[in-house]
Amino acid sequence: MNRLRRSTGPRKRALRVRVGPADRSLTGLAGLAAVSELVDRLGVVETLDERVGPVKQRARGLSGGGLLVGLATAQLAGQVTLSGLDRLRCDEAGGLLAGVPFAPSRTAARLAGRFGPAALAGIEATVGVLASRWLARLPAQRRAELVTGRPTLDLDSSDVEVFGRAKRGVAYTYEGKKAGRPLLASWARTGLVLAADLLAGDQDVRPRAAGLFARALANLPAAVCAPPLVRADSGFFTGDLARAAVAAGADFAIAAPRNAALWRAYAAVEEKAWTDARDMTGAQVATSSHAPAGWPPGTYTIIRRVKVPAAEISTDPRSRRRRTIPKAQLTLALEGIADHAWAVSFIVTNIPANDGADIVALEHWFRGRADIETQIKDAKLGAGLRHPPSADPTVNTVWMWAAILAGWLSTLLQTLTGLDQRKGRAHGDRLRHELITIPGRVVRHAGQLILRLPPGRDQHLTGALDRLRALPAAV
Repeated sequence: MNRLRRSTGPRKRALRVRVGPADRSLTGLAGLAAVSELVDRLGVVETLDERVGPVKQRARGLSGGGLLVGLATAQLAGQVTLSGLDRLRCDEAGGLLAGVPFAPSRTAARLAGRFGPAALAGIEATVGVLASRWLARLPAQRRAELVTGRPTLDLDSSDVEVFGRAKRGVAYTYEGKKAGRPLLASWARTGLVLAADLLAGDQDVRPRAAGLFARALANLPAAVCAPPLVRADSGFFTGDLARAAVAAGADFAIAAPRNAALWRAYAAVEEKAWTDARDMTGAQVATSSHAPAGWPPGTYTIIRRVKVPAAEISTDPRSRRRRTIPKAQLTLALEGIADHAWAVSFIVTNIPANDGADIVALEHWFRGRADIETQIKDAKLGAGLRHPPSADPTVNTVWMWAAILAGWLSTLLQTLTGLDQRKGRAHGDRLRHELITIPGRVVRHAGQLILRLPPGRDQHLTGALDRLRALPAAV
């Protein structure tokens, strides 16, 4: 057997590592300096305190606004439970860079439990104020695009699974999971959540849809003067939402659950009426005059069908795709008589469309509704929305709003500093790696805090701080 030959040259002995005493001036979260600067420039804590009101009798220590900003900052830094606050408190140098002190986990839970309905409504009202301040500080071209274009409000919900018998405000979903259900309304082009509720997993979102839309619309900056568009999935299919949109001067497009009336509308479409969809292989679109009873005048239905080879249709009766295929076509495909079938979807809308090209563009725009699903995913993976931390539903609602504020801080930080112009807007994990979790040393000199960064990791943070400091402060 051949043996590996050892090097005959002189070998370098690895230096033995000796761990020295802990250095309190070191931190792994140097990027908190940028978050602190953003919070200070926009007056986030002060605005929250003004609208949330006092959450304790004595006006000392941490306020309601400070608690929320601390929770949001902790989630930006990667903490997904209340106990993460205790870990951040051990980082003394990072605490000096943070905009607010991090509360102990038990203190944070106790204060969050004191948020009543008025305080929770105050958090949502703060969102509208911050949206206006952010819009006023954007570069002129980007601001003009948002002000003149028609804003799209996306409505969606997501189930957040929980464990433990003590959890309150949660319930079992139709899938058998014990969960809470965040309900969000988002300004699509900006990725900013404008209104939110936290429901139990078995609660129907439809009765709340119209109210959620109205609250989100109220939080749009006054400078946005174009009539809005409302976009939602089939879970929000209700005439109340459609009528509320029309009453507010908006147009709507809502995915419709498949029922007998819609299947009849699909069967009545002539073959020559179908037009190829945009950016979707094998997809075609057409229209139908069908409108649900009681919906606003001008309502009609857009139908999309996607060609599915018979070999790709599952034989499992639980398959979701099987429910999108007409029963007669499904039978023929499964028996091998037909080589394909059509998966069909329906969109009920009142947005005017003059010809086939308009319908194609409208259906393509509606598919952009997936953006809010990406935002919810980022709130779960980039912040802490995937884990309600308490048995108290009020604490969990405050935690949800902290996750939303973390998304706001991420978006505002990137748009106001131009970081999103380089590779597009970063999700939470990437932003945390590139800007937040940067090692540094914090030293005091001549009455100032000096942050020293490692070579190669200082470019983004230094540029972000310079741009934020050039912004006008909140009045």
